[in-house]
Amino acid sequence: MKAITLPSFGGPEVLTVSEIPTPGIGPDEVLVRVVAAGVNRADLLQRQGHYPPPPGESDIPGLEVSGIVVQVGSRVAGWREGDQVCALLAGGGYAEHVAVPAGQLLPVPAGTSLVDAAALPEVTCTVWSNLVMTAGLRSGETLLVHGGSSGIGTTAIQIARSLGARVAVTAGSGAKLERCRELGASILIDYKQQDFVEELRAATDGRGADVILDNMGAKYLPRNVAALATGGRLVIIGMQGGVKGELDIATLLRKRGTVVATSLRARPRDEKAAIVAEVREHVWPLVEAGELAPVIHARFPAREAARAHEELDRGTHIGKVLLTI
Repeated sequence: MKAITLPSFGGPEVLTVSEIPTPGIGPDEVLVRVVAAGVNRADLLQRQGHYPPPPGESDIPGLEVSGIVVQVGSRVAGWREGDQVCALLAGGGYAEHVAVPAGQLLPVPAGTSLVDAAALPEVTCTVWSNLVMTAGLRSGETLLVHGGSSGIGTTAIQIARSLGARVAVTAGSGAKLERCRELGASILIDYKQQDFVEELRAATDGRGADVILDNMGAKYLPRNVAALATGGRLVIIGMQGGVKGELDIATLLRKRGTVVATSLRARPRDEKAAIVAEVREHVWPLVEAGELAPVIHARFPAREAARAHEELDRGTHIGKVLLTI
């Protein structure tokens, strides 16, 4: 089969179309013929040599796909050849076929195309596991999402809105903020021109955010703590702004706040299966009812994977970038 491989680390130009063996499957796995794959920032980090796959997982990039089941393991129940699916992966998505643990499969939601379904697994599992399973976001609370126009951000806005939360976002342009408003955000902050702590306090009568979903890490740590409401929960899911920051313990104690950092890729398969099951139960009905839709910025053929990475590198995208295989 053909796959996009990384013979070396570096810029987008290192992404190479290669011929490699089709993966075999274990008794609890299925083989999926890939139709499309999501492009995520984790893929860019892996390409640069900063984010290796977990031990034993494929070193081909790609953390989510959509496609068709072509082989089913001997212990797998509930799936059969010909099923249209999308899947959460630890790697291997930039290829014509991928082996997937059965617990990480999802059906393509009614009303969503097979290609666009590739934009759903990683973002919905990330958002649901962090906002609901970790932070316990509830109706009436205020959520601050950094990078509101990203794939994660656009999904977080829609899920939080469905839960009855008030959503604040940061983004770097008027066009991005306007798209966030259309999706349901009501507090719009241009991080290039405004201080998000001050803007959030002004919009919440000084209270702050009950939950903050942060992709920046160290750079935003002090201000995120300052922006928390009493009893607030800061969930860090990225480190685009660095890995080491200063934590004001006094402020955190005074606010009785929580700081937690999570990742999805390296979790054990049973934990991923539990997240996928919750997403299928709680998020898929929103997708099928039209209350949540993947926001697609661009679709590139797999042979143009370098262009797809360049698009994400530029940071001008709104929503998801996909590869069609």
